[in-house]
Amino acid sequence: MPSAAALDAVRSMKTGIPTPIQAPVPTPVPSTPAPEVPAPPAQTLPTPVPVEQLPPPVVTEQLPPPLPTEQLPPPVVAAAPPVEAPAPAPAPTEEFRPLTPPPVEPAPTPDFVAPVAEVVEEEIANPLYDEIVHEHEIQEVPWTGPYDSIREYIRAMEATGNLVHVAEMNQDEYETTAFVYRSIERLGYWKAPALLVDRVKIDGEWVEGPLLANAYGPWASEALCLGVPMEEITDNHEQMYRKTLDLVEKKMGFGGLPKVEPEVVDASAAPVKEIILTGDDIDLTKFAFIQTNPADAGRYMTTGSVMMVDPELGKNTGTYRCQIKGPRQIGVNPEPNQDGWRMIMAAKKRGEKSLKCSIVMGADPMVFTASSTKLGGPFGGDEITLAGGLRGKAVQVVKSEHSDILVPAHAEMIIEGEIPLDELLPEGPFAELYGYLGRAKEENFFMNVTAVTHRPKPIIVNAYTGIARAYCTSPVEAGFRAQFRRSVPGFLNMHLLLQALGVYIVQINKTSPGQGIAAGLSASASSGLAKVVIVVDKDVNIYRLDDVMASLGSRWQPVPGTVLIPQSQGVPLDPSAPKRGLSSRIIIDATRQFEAEGGPAALAPVSRELLEELAPNAFPNIDAKWETFFPTNN
Repeated sequence: MPSAAALDAVRSMKTGIPTPIQAPVPTPVPSTPAPEVPAPPAQTLPTPVPVEQLPPPVVTEQLPPPLPTEQLPPPVVAAAPPVEAPAPAPAPTEEFRPLTPPPVEPAPTPDFVAPVAEVVEEEIANPLYDEIVHEHEIQEVPWTGPYDSIREYIRAMEATGNLVHVAEMNQDEYETTAFVYRSIERLGYWKAPALLVDRVKIDGEWVEGPLLANAYGPWASEALCLGVPMEEITDNHEQMYRKTLDLVEKKMGFGGLPKVEPEVVDASAAPVKEIILTGDDIDLTKFAFIQTNPADAGRYMTTGSVMMVDPELGKNTGTYRCQIKGPRQIGVNPEPNQDGWRMIMAAKKRGEKSLKCSIVMGADPMVFTASSTKLGGPFGGDEITLAGGLRGKAVQVVKSEHSDILVPAHAEMIIEGEIPLDELLPEGPFAELYGYLGRAKEENFFMNVTAVTHRPKPIIVNAYTGIARAYCTSPVEAGFRAQFRRSVPGFLNMHLLLQALGVYIVQINKTSPGQGIAAGLSASASSGLAKVVIVVDKDVNIYRLDDVMASLGSRWQPVPGTVLIPQSQGVPLDPSAPKRGLSSRIIIDATRQFEAEGGPAALAPVSRELLEELAPNAFPNIDAKWETFFPTNN
């Protein structure tokens, strides 16, 4: 697999788009000294280039095919800048280190590519992981998952070129948020890398992290997390996502996702128990929990897996936003009719005064995915057992300090406490998953914190809600695929547009009139999220939005290819809904219409299909010569 640096070099030569900011690496000494460039003023970031001035990202098909593995050195973990111990606030001119070096004249293309190979060949130590890997951690990290901890996953992401590692960012200026936006705009929704920041400026003070952003943004993360073999991992993100979907669907089989009971371990074998805080020693404001957006009510835990137990309803692990209200108090926001909300209301109905709760921060990728989705349906089973099914092995758990709740032993942090059932506090607003500011709530649940256990230097994972993908989505799509195979006529594949929540793309093998509308209605009835269902033919690439839009433009006629559903179940957070929880729906048949359903008497042939049929050697010839079109000095 060519290194990410090499591919970025090719992209830069072809498009002029600068490569994403990487962790500092040794720079080859130039043959002649370069003129000194004055440093930019302190706390001044480079002016962002307007998105509309950038050329579109290079699609995968335009890049050279991967070189044979033996021609490339093994992946190298980029060096992390050393993390300094907390110190008194420096002088204003030294508070912030610019994220990019001063601008210099670009070197000619051959001189630019050559240093890439030299840097890749050199193995670089990573001081961050020397500090945070402990005796309980696996020292030899497998590059593909499933992973036991978020730390293993981070190392694999960095080694495969899918993570940017920087020393510090100023969140008082919302730099991590801007980075996530910009990386998606410049590199694409499915290729934007994860970001690891060693320390973050919050409320005027530098707070030690690390902080992990856009953790599950790139599609390649799915292949790593679910265990696609390392020899099959490539830079083709779409291919990686397809492979992952096939892998998960095989795990599900005909009976759905298997459940694997967790393995209980002693506290001495649980990394999350290395540091235990109680009473006045607890201060959540000392950790790198950030305010993601300026309009948010404050700092939030956006990836907390909230664990509760009910004597009748069973166990539940759900991801709910938690506002930090003080050193030992946080808001807890399960929406009405979510499993966590039902458990709280059930305890209140029984006359209980409080409900014990444990919140998991920095769980392994599959535990967090199970926590953030409905893989088992409402109260469809303990999410920890579902995570075990995704992993193919049991999740190790350990008893909480102040309750019998069993929590993941390899998490970064556990926050324990009690939710009062006779008192509520204001909470919000908060920027929600549609990319709009959610409403403030005059009354909402909160938790008084009684204990915090964590690893040394716990990694804080922040979900940039409404901006980037927050968790692995392939298990969700694989579940829909298995369901649609049984209910949607002619079903081939489906895809959820997470950048356009509520839009489903359904691909069918159309053989009869009316089949497109029938497939759309069946798919819509299967999901409460499906506000828009677009049905396309088998020759349309559902993972490329341009292809889907081309199908809309050339194959869809609003009449008769549309069905409107005036009122149906909707998503409570949909900002367009006139009434919360209700929505209208639309089915769009963007398949080629037969004459019997109002289409043309003769279907026009597709130009690409004619090229492949009448000039069968065209694509093979170009593929064989592809590397010669983009020569490099590697």
